[in-house]
Amino acid sequence: MTKPNALFESNLPQLQMLNRGKVRDIYDLNPEQLLIVTSDRLSAFDVVLPQPIPGKGEVLTRVANFWFHRTRDIIPNHLTDTPLEEVIPDKEQRELLGDRALVVRKLKPLPVEAIVRGYLIGSGWKDYQRTGGVCGIDLPGGLQQADKLPEPIYTPSTKAEIGAHDENIDFEKTLDLLGRDVAEQVRDVSLRIYTECARYALDKGIIIADTKFEFGLDESGRLYLIDEVLTPDSSRFWPADQYQPGISPPSFDKQFVRDYLETLDWDKTPPGPALPQDVIDRTAEKYREAEERLTGG
Repeated sequence: MTKPNALFESNLPQLQMLNRGKVRDIYDLNPEQLLIVTSDRLSAFDVVLPQPIPGKGEVLTRVANFWFHRTRDIIPNHLTDTPLEEVIPDKEQRELLGDRALVVRKLKPLPVEAIVRGYLIGSGWKDYQRTGGVCGIDLPGGLQQADKLPEPIYTPSTKAEIGAHDENIDFEKTLDLLGRDVAEQVRDVSLRIYTECARYALDKGIIIADTKFEFGLDESGRLYLIDEVLTPDSSRFWPADQYQPGISPPSFDKQFVRDYLETLDWDKTPPGPALPQDVIDRTAEKYREAEERLTGG
């Protein structure tokens, strides 16, 4: 199999760049639309690492599109029908971008990340060990690491700038940030998307342990799903056939990189350390395998 090209940063000088985020480059197209390019950059512990993961951005874009189409009966999303050729006429530029670029609706992003947890892992496990709950939500005693929760829980956070850490908040705080109507919509639709899509993924041999969603509003106040959805970057994917409570299961996502970084003497602040080539290669394989299992692609 030919290795995919890597794209660390996009360069489209004919378009106005609005933001270069941890992973995505966002360009202004017109008053109604944006161009989002999902690069091959990888962030861990909120730090962008110096090397790209080849093909990662294309995998993320295809997987997100797959879920956007599956969830469009639950909630509208930011995808448009505008073809890439219309906004990037240059064939060489389009070939460099590959499947990484999307023309999307311009919406007002909400200042909250909607996190849903179905299993007790990561910061949730650490919180449970300290407090017996996760983000202020009480849980039964005696749970083990990676246990499935009695039901999925909604644990929102604020969105941090690059280099800063997201801050967990309780649902009451989202009422202040969003207003009751929008806050309840975000909570309810996040739990519904997670529940329905996690059930689908399990049939394909993947456990979605937790995930985050982002939402935006149009001018009339209608809620849309934006950014990405249920990708290996925004979610924790585990192979169902290797799942075992009590240990941190192997992963299809960047948890593989996080686990490697935890072995280093690194304080989780920029600059990020270089990754060995075998970690890059195996991470790229994990992303591709997740896509193949979920979408058959």
